Amino acid sequence: MAMNTVAALAHGAELLGSERSADRAAGCDLLGEAADRDPAVAAGAAAALLGLADRERDDHVLTRLARALGRTGDERAVPVLVALAGHPDPEVREQVAGALPLDGVATGPADTPGVRALIALTRDADPEVRDRATFGLGFQCEADGPQVRSALWERTGDEHPETREEGIRGLARRRDPRAVPLMCELLADPEGAAVLTFRAAEILGAPELLPLLADYDQEDHGVAEAVDACDPDTRARLADGAWVLLSALERQRPDLEASLRATRCEPGLGLALDGAAATADYDIGALLARAGGDPARAAALVGSDHPPAADRGTGP
Repeated sequence: MAMNTVAALAHGAELLGSERSADRAAGCDLLGEAADRDPAVAAGAAAALLGLADRERDDHVLTRLARALGRTGDERAVPVLVALAGHPDPEVREQVAGALPLDGVATGPADTPGVRALIALTRDADPEVRDRATFGLGFQCEADGPQVRSALWERTGDEHPETREEGIRGLARRRDPRAVPLMCELLADPEGAAVLTFRAAEILGAPELLPLLADYDQEDHGVAEAVDACDPDTRARLADGAWVLLSALERQRPDLEASLRATRCEPGLGLALDGAAATADYDIGALLARAGGDPARAAALVGSDHPPAADRGTGP
């Protein structure tokens, strides 16, 4: 049955005013669920939850509050979550670690209160908190810099296996060369090679990983992509094709203002069209595959996707 998110927002906010902690906890859950399902009510849900944060003292409710705030995606929650990062209850801190990678924190610089709080939580006494925080910092955030890498490097020696794996993958995602032998260890152990391990291998793109990746089923999710990214010949062909494609677009369609883009924490090359009528980004590998590996045909496909203004007509 579909949730009436507007009604859920009203009922959840009402529950937050109850004297019973169980009701307030249920209200947090309801508001978080409504915000997760319907962005239109997220701001209202966040406002109600932030109002509760000013007066709530029950640990169980604060646990549910932190989780719900994360589900709203509202950056106004960051100061509250940062304050709760120092709460004595590890369950509260664990939920804070899961909630902190909001958009503004996840895509922002390293020297922000949210990222600093996550870094502190990666060093928490509780292993579950460290695990959740290391995943958030390593794989959900794009922040990079000496403090971030130092925190992730510390976790590569963690006694908690899952936390150690998150530290390795987070370091690999930043293409840190220290991650290469550690990624080899993960890939050598089938228990350590999950989908996120293959994703980290794809981003790291280290040729040393190829022999280990060859032992996995190439049909498994992420394996083939990791193999291609770690193969120097495949990477060279992709780079050559990308430049031929870009040159063709510059000659044929300078109005599209095409450029190649790559990010440190994501794999592959992208094609951005800053001059297109609508924002457009292409994955170069997927685009070349669509064109049968022919860069000139790929350029023609991009041009047909974005006809010149004179060809688009004015509509009825």
